[in-house]
Amino acid sequence: MKILVTGNAGFIGFHTARRLLERGDSVVGFDSVNDYYDPAIKEARLAILEATAECCGSEYQLIRDNLAHQPAVSACFAQHAFDRVIHLAAQAGVRYSLENPHSYVESNVVAFTNVLEACRYAKVPHLTYASTSSVYGANTRMPFSEHDGANHPLQFYAATKKANEMMAHSYSHLFGLPTTGLRFFTVYGPWGRPDMALFKFTRNILAGEPIPVFNHGQHTRDFTYVDDIVEGVIRASDQIATPHPEWNSDAPDPATSNAPYRLFNIGNNDPVKLSAYIEALEEALGKPAIKQLLPLQPGDVPDTYADSSELEKAVDYKPATPVSQGVANFVAWYREFYGQ
Repeated sequence: MKILVTGNAGFIGFHTARRLLERGDSVVGFDSVNDYYDPAIKEARLAILEATAECCGSEYQLIRDNLAHQPAVSACFAQHAFDRVIHLAAQAGVRYSLENPHSYVESNVVAFTNVLEACRYAKVPHLTYASTSSVYGANTRMPFSEHDGANHPLQFYAATKKANEMMAHSYSHLFGLPTTGLRFFTVYGPWGRPDMALFKFTRNILAGEPIPVFNHGQHTRDFTYVDDIVEGVIRASDQIATPHPEWNSDAPDPATSNAPYRLFNIGNNDPVKLSAYIEALEEALGKPAIKQLLPLQPGDVPDTYADSSELEKAVDYKPATPVSQGVANFVAWYREFYGQ
């Protein structure tokens, strides 16, 4: 297939594009390669994608542009007939959304509108896009289920991703565009973003500097290894969304529709305390952390826990990489990449 992967210089986008190239798909990447974090890591990822395409004999092209630039998106779709679109580009980060909300409007709302419009007119067979567990916000019933409402996000980042889900549904309803939204739960692993906790913790522990441990390490996260995320993304993309035959407008299920629309959680279904996550990192590094215990930050939620049963039912896959193995894999990559 010919597949557009947006955000392919980013963490999850890179891993997804590489897996697609390895299985022989033709991939067009679309990424602005901005400086939200160190562009050197993004360039290194892109170099690997070039090498992977050459090694596997797969077609690969990178478009360096901003998805918020509508003419560039239109030109991309005019040049290529895509069998699938996997939209992973976004302005990520919960805390940064408190500082620069306009960036989230441009990258998560305007850009997604351009992608939806392009998919609509090109009659793309299936659009799969990234959402986030953060949309559950003030929800406290665990584990989080796609069938529960998610109408009280606690950060602007989450609000923009919830908006993406609603925007996708409108296009599925109005234009018959099949869409699948994937709510990612705390993704980690090799080639992760430098603004993420695992990256920061590793850097500080190796440097002998303290690490900030919010909520005194007592909150839990459903940490999900990046390879598990990618497997779920690709399987969901391969299977085109269809209308749910039993959808009832009198008792509407938020996860499905009478339009070709669906939502899935992708999580490890095994929440781990932040303190235990740090212990796994200390074990992998062979060095103890200097912990600076702090209260819960504004916008943070105390716990996340994914019910991934719908994903498993639909695509016959369930994330299962244990945190100890995933953290060790990240540390091995970090040491190699930074020569430590």
